[in-house]
Amino acid sequence: QEGYGVIVLNPNENYIEVEKTKAQIQLSSDISDEPAEKRERKDKIQKETKKRRDFYEKYRNPQKEKETMQIYIRDNGSPEEHAIYVWDHFISQSAAENVFFVAHSYGGLAFVELMIQREAEVKNRVTAVALTDSVHNVWHQEVGKTIREWMRENCCNWVSSSEPLDTSVESMLPDCPRVSAGTERHELTSWKSFPSIFKFFSEAVKAKNSLVKPTPTRRSNRIKYEEF
Repeated sequence: QEGYGVIVLNPNENYIEVEKTKAQIQLSSDISDEPAEKRERKDKIQKETKKRRDFYEKYRNPQKEKETMQIYIRDNGSPEEHAIYVWDHFISQSAAENVFFVAHSYGGLAFVELMIQREAEVKNRVTAVALTDSVHNVWHQEVGKTIREWMRENCCNWVSSSEPLDTSVESMLPDCPRVSAGTERHELTSWKSFPSIFKFFSEAVKAKNSLVKPTPTRRSNRIKYEEF
């Protein structure tokens, strides 16, 4: 209705599980150089842990009874890698005039990592960023001053809070403003704040256009008429 094109990232799908072959199971048990006694004790602990996990998995997923291994997806082995991959291959290549991000929870951390790795590109293409209950931390992620300043101007984090929607929430971090999502439930913060998020995006576009297209002065109007 409002002309948005949407790309949905899937940062939690980083690997597939496949069943181990007998050769792989045998190889994994043969490669250890630890003393036999230490290895036996370690194996016993691992087996007990696996037994408890498998007991749960058996009832949650009766089909999964065999030993498996994880194969990570190339260039997408973590949420951070996935965000960068999608940016490089899809978002940055798009024809969109305005690019917006909505990043929930760990997605906020992945977006900040994207900014660290692709700062100039993100600043050039992204108009505004809406975070919802983001778990990013500009200190732990060692975010530079220029990125923190950009986030203060172009980001907003709707956080879980008992306060009414859009009420300002105090933050100890020097990055984007924090406001209430109008709910204390983490998983509902995006849904509850959608009306405010799209208003935020609309205002960001207006602000951007006002900078790109300054209001004509009397002198410029006079020149325009004189040219005719």
